[in-house]
Amino acid sequence: MFKKFKLNTILLFLPLMSLMFCFNAPQNDDEKMQTIMVSVKNTLSYLHYSPKPINDAYSQEVYNKYFEMIDFGKRYFLQSDMDEFSKHKTLLDDYLNKGDLKFYKLTVDRLYQRVDDIDKITKDIFQKPINLNEDETLILEHKIKKAPANKDEQYKEWRKFIKYNILQEMETLNSREESQRKKKDSVQKFGLKDTIKLDVLTPEQKLTKATNEVKDYMDETFTRFKKRKKMDWFTVYMNSYTEVFDPHTSYFSPRDKEDFDVNFTGKVIGIGAIIQEKKGNLYLGALSIGAPAWKSKQLSEGDRILKVKPLPNKEAVNVVGMLSDEAVRLIRGEKGTQVTLTVEKKDKTIREVTMIREEVAMEDTYAKSIIINTPSGKKYGFINLPSFNAEFDKSDNGRNASDDIKNELIKLKAQNVHGIILDLRNNGGGSLTEVGDIMGLFMNAGPYVQVKDGSGKIQTLRNKTNSPIWTGPLLIMQNELSASASEILAGAMQDYGRAVVIGSPQSFGKGTVQTFVDLNRFLSTNDDFGSLKLTIQKFYRITGESTQKKGIGSDVIMKDYFTFSEIGERYDDFALAWDKIAPSSFARMNGLDVTGLQNSSAGRMASNTNYQLMIEAAKWKEQLQKEESITLDQNKFFELMKSRKEQIKKFEKLDKFDNGLKFAQYQNEVERSKTDEAFRKKSENWMKNLKRDIYLQEAVNVIGEMESGKAPKLAQEKSVRF
Repeated sequence: MFKKFKLNTILLFLPLMSLMFCFNAPQNDDEKMQTIMVSVKNTLSYLHYSPKPINDAYSQEVYNKYFEMIDFGKRYFLQSDMDEFSKHKTLLDDYLNKGDLKFYKLTVDRLYQRVDDIDKITKDIFQKPINLNEDETLILEHKIKKAPANKDEQYKEWRKFIKYNILQEMETLNSREESQRKKKDSVQKFGLKDTIKLDVLTPEQKLTKATNEVKDYMDETFTRFKKRKKMDWFTVYMNSYTEVFDPHTSYFSPRDKEDFDVNFTGKVIGIGAIIQEKKGNLYLGALSIGAPAWKSKQLSEGDRILKVKPLPNKEAVNVVGMLSDEAVRLIRGEKGTQVTLTVEKKDKTIREVTMIREEVAMEDTYAKSIIINTPSGKKYGFINLPSFNAEFDKSDNGRNASDDIKNELIKLKAQNVHGIILDLRNNGGGSLTEVGDIMGLFMNAGPYVQVKDGSGKIQTLRNKTNSPIWTGPLLIMQNELSASASEILAGAMQDYGRAVVIGSPQSFGKGTVQTFVDLNRFLSTNDDFGSLKLTIQKFYRITGESTQKKGIGSDVIMKDYFTFSEIGERYDDFALAWDKIAPSSFARMNGLDVTGLQNSSAGRMASNTNYQLMIEAAKWKEQLQKEESITLDQNKFFELMKSRKEQIKKFEKLDKFDNGLKFAQYQNEVERSKTDEAFRKKSENWMKNLKRDIYLQEAVNVIGEMESGKAPKLAQEKSVRF
């Protein structure tokens, strides 16, 4: 969650004045990494909301975090490696203070050595017959797993891991064959023309095909690993230091920061094409409609990329065998500049295609709306907001979440809808300032969040506009993945009584504010040292309660697939604590009595067989996720898969669920669908998913009660002030 206002600028500038003469410009990668280490340490100590003592206890936490990140499955390092590494367990704080790279180099060099060893191990395993009849077990749960005692044990563990992947591939082939057979039987049953060809393989053929698939996957995995620069692992190393402070404090390399900015704004300067890696080659994926690659009329999905010429005065770069993220950075560039791709078409002809880079919007990150028609003749507006995107340096065509919501509300009002459903499910947040602007679209001016910095200073942020666009019934949908800005908006609207919140028992619980600090801002160099995303503040509801860990509790509770998983801030060992401050002064509206809505919804859900089945499926799937081991004997494995399929059959009716809602697009979207195939398919898929949404069905029921007046109003007393 990022807030770009003057207080932060001053806050970041003053403490860093003491760091500006600490370093000379580094001459090589080692000096650069050393500078980054000390800069990160100083920035954490000076500016973090709740700085930790850099001591031996901190060092041990960093040590454990690092190996969770670098070898989570305990497949790479031997026990002898871990014994050697453990000698440094209480020294990582000293290394951070001094910029000492010895532990980083020791572990990363050893990692590359072990990857070379394992690459040879896997090649040897594939050269020998694979016996799937041995009564072996693979441990899945990393917490009970131990590092291999020696190379022989490591060999056995990788052989088990390969067998597990082969069994999974064989099961995929079995399922595909079963699906084809069902389709063929269905066609024959209804006397239709049978054009379905069964791809029936013998068990031996399935074993061979599955083994080759896994072998190719392993080869590609190790090839990609070896192409990675060691500097990439330095980012992982630094994040083991930062994320022990709290889970949202992270070091970003220049490349990672670029990717973050693209996701945050929803825009990229490029040609509008996805780049995919397949067996050492790069291919064009889907092309964005209207973007340079699409407009060229010379490029197609599936073209193999051979070279990229980033600028007219630059040499073309051979990208065969290159990692996709490296090739992407050659294709991206400044708006209005020229880039040339050399591609091999599917007919094996070679073509050079020159394009001018443009700003390409990722529309899936922006708000969109649709009209819901009910059998009773009522119309409701549904707005999905994927993120609180913002462009702080706004150009004429810059897009912010609040502007998008405003535009959708204007369109929905023109359709005379009776209520608005705002969907914040899976919305991980974004710009905090957008919360106030969106709040102003639904109600008059008032405070919406309190922000406290590390010194204890509290600032109250307010929406200052008194010209709401929509003053009718408002329902906000959330789930466990609704975080940060989503929680601030839902919490504020709930506290005022302006909206009813429906969804999971509680949201994610991210109640902290981050900002970016450029590490090279005071160094006499043009080199880029990356940035530190740093937690500098906590935010609180206007009632004074933090959203940290506890999140926002829904007024109308509906459990979902995530309810039974360990998702949320409260499950992170290094998350900051929940607390409470004094409330702001605000006037609660004479809103609805949610008790009536809760009771009627609970009654409907208790008798809703589809909802109850979904909850049963969610519990079952979570139980599978917690299994600690699995058999590698193929007879037992396939028997286990068979029993799971039998269980899944019980839940198959959920795939065919139809909530009975009717959706209507705007006329301009209907016209666009006639000429824009990609837009039409996206729209069809979106509406298809909406029709299968059991939560949206209940949201319409609830807002119907709100709009019809069936839900009792609060007593018309003087507004309560907090």
